Formats: sequence, C-alpha cells, structure tokens
Amino acid sequence: MDNEPKKCALPVRVLHIITRMIVGGAQENTLLSVVGLDAMPEYDVTLISGIDKGREGELLSQARETAHLIVLPEMGRNINPFSDLIAFWKLYRLIKMGRYHIVHTHSSKAGVLGRLAAWLAGTPLIVHTLHSLVFHEYQPWVVNKSWRIAKKICAPVTDYFISVSSIISEKAIAAGIAKPEKFRTIYSGMELDWFLNAKFDAEKVKHEFGIPPGAPVVGKIARLFPLKGHDQLMDAAPEIVKRVPNVRFFLIGDGMLLEHLQKRACEYGILENFVFAGLIERTRIPEMISAMDIVVHTSLREGLARVLPQSLAMGKPCVSFDIDGAPEVVIDDYTGYLVKAFDSEGLAMRIAQLLENDELRKKLGLNGRRHVDPNFRTEKMVADISEVYQMLLDKYADRIKAFDKA
Repeated sequence: MDNEPKKCALPVRVLHIITRMIVGGAQENTLLSVVGLDAMPEYDVTLISGIDKGREGELLSQARETAHLIVLPEMGRNINPFSDLIAFWKLYRLIKMGRYHIVHTHSSKAGVLGRLAAWLAGTPLIVHTLHSLVFHEYQPWVVNKSWRIAKKICAPVTDYFISVSSIISEKAIAAGIAKPEKFRTIYSGMELDWFLNAKFDAEKVKHEFGIPPGAPVVGKIARLFPLKGHDQLMDAAPEIVKRVPNVRFFLIGDGMLLEHLQKRACEYGILENFVFAGLIERTRIPEMISAMDIVVHTSLREGLARVLPQSLAMGKPCVSFDIDGAPEVVIDDYTGYLVKAFDSEGLAMRIAQLLENDELRKKLGLNGRRHVDPNFRTEKMVADISEVYQMLLDKYADRIKAFDKA
C-alpha cells in the first residue's frame, strides 16, 4: 500500500485561461464550466481572461460576479509581440505562484500562451478545449500554416484535448495535432431549461422590433462578423422574399458588418424585410427565439454553434450549412435541414419550404426538443469535464505526488 501513488489532496487547484470574455459560445462554455466545477467540493477553480472590447458585448462583468476572475489586460485577440510577451510572462508568474494542478486553456491565443506558460511553470496536467479549429480554408496560406505549426508545438505539452464536436476531433487528428486517445468530445453545456421551459408572448416581441403581426420570421443569432455567414444568408434572401413576400429576417447581434449588410439589403430592395436588432442581453435570447419560426445558421466555420441546440430546445427547426459540428445537432429531415455551404439556392429552397409548411415546422421542432436534452445540459458538460480530470489525476498520480511534495 505504501508504494501506491498518493492521490491529489482536495481540493484540486484548476486554472482556466481564455483570450477574451466577449458574448460568444466559447466564452459561455468556459464560464459555465468554471462556475460548475468550482461548485464541486473536488475543485478550487480560477479563471484568467484578457480584455478585448468590441461591439459583440462582454461577459467579464458576469465573470466577476460568479467566478474567481483574474484579468490580464495585455492578452488580446490580435497578435502583438510586445503585449503577448508581457502576457506570457505574467501568465507564467501567476501559474507558478498559484501552483495549479490543472491548467485548462480555451481559444487560440490563450491556448498557445497558456499551455507553454503552464509547461514552463511545471504544471502537472495541461488540458485544452478545441471550440473550433483556428486553421481553416478561409484564411491566407501563411496564416493557416503558422497556426498549424503553433498547434503542433503545443501538442506535446498537452495531456488531453476536449472538443465541442466530434468533427473537430477528427480534423485535429487528421492534421497530426495528436493521437485519437488524447481526445474526447464534450458538447457545450448551457442552461437548457431556459429554453425548454421558455414561455413568451411572441407577438409582443415582434411588436417591440417592428415586425408585422403574422409575418413569418427567419432568425439568425450571431455576431455581424466575417465567416458568420450573414452575406450567405443575404445571397439567398431575394429568392425567399419572392416566395414569401412578408417574411422578416430577424438578426440578433452587432458587429463590423452592420452597415455593409444594410447596404446590400437596400440594393436588393428588401431592406424592409430585415430587422437588425443589435446586441441583445443573453438572458433575453430565449425571448428572441420565441419570435422566430425557424432559425438559420450559415456560419462558414464553427465548432458547434450553441444557437442550434438552444433553438431546437424551443421547438424551432433549424436550417444550417453542413459544416463542422452542425450535423451532430441538425439532423437532416429530422430536426431541420443541412445545406452545402455557399449553396444559396438550396438555402432559399429549404427556408421557404419550412416557412410554407406549419406542420413540418412543428414536427421537426418537436424532434429537436427530444434530441438536445440532456446532451447539451450544463450539468452533463461539467460532469464530463470532471470525469476527464479524474481520469488524468489517476493516470498521472505520480506527477501530482511529486508536484505536491516540491
């Protein structure tokens, strides 16, 4: 018995690091993970985030209220050698002083700086969540190659990878990031009951945003940002308006493309069919979805968009581009429809088909409610992450013992 490795004394000290806490899927996933794990007696959890102010909205205020938060102003989304070097040094010092048993990183910048700093500081266990792949076909070759190299440099110091969709794991493995045994898919959890039990007056929401009573509504929830697919929806919009003249496209979110999209809609002569709601408090998202008849997801790159299970939980069928993790929640002809990316004709056809068929919408929406519960509950995500931690603590118990003795 004396020769058996000593298990880590409770609580296990865990540090999560993310580049920024804007309103976004990766950020919500991270905050819910931190809060959920910290509520368990097994863990003492801290969150480090950089600052990146923008039109997307921020979650730093909520993080300050619900988590033990450390803000690192030097860590931002854009590459800045001087600031990044300072951020790296500060991360190293914070990790060294905090003596964390587990460092768990999220997003690209924090994933690189955080993992290397944790390795240099002698952290026993390093975990990284892939919310999407930072290298993709829509970026310049040199950028793509640079990120692939950075990921491969960090891979040997990473003990385990968590992916928010199976396809992300498959792509990472195919790119030679790490072997299959170092990956596990854990779907992003959310407060699913917000959506399953949501009861709102849809007509009241429509009135608030100037949507005519009885007008069919196509919703999209995403930052107005390149690669989120607003231009691709705009490509399909004229044909949809031709088939369903009183349709309204209800766009939730703000960002750099607002004026560009308004100009395009004006040029097509369909500006009155678009409602740009701007940034909406995340607590009102179920209310917004209640006013939508269908939800469209035309992002060109996404791990697994949270809006898809959220919408399905409210019985709203989804039409999505067939990319990344979307097929794991939008099951073609069962919870909605999948369309090939950039296929504006197919997108228009499927959206119009659903708008014109009440019974089909109800059937697919009901199937969606059954599919997402309990797969996308916060409780399941937190329990699964804890399971990964416990597996690693057992597997590398000798490391933990040596670390605690040092």
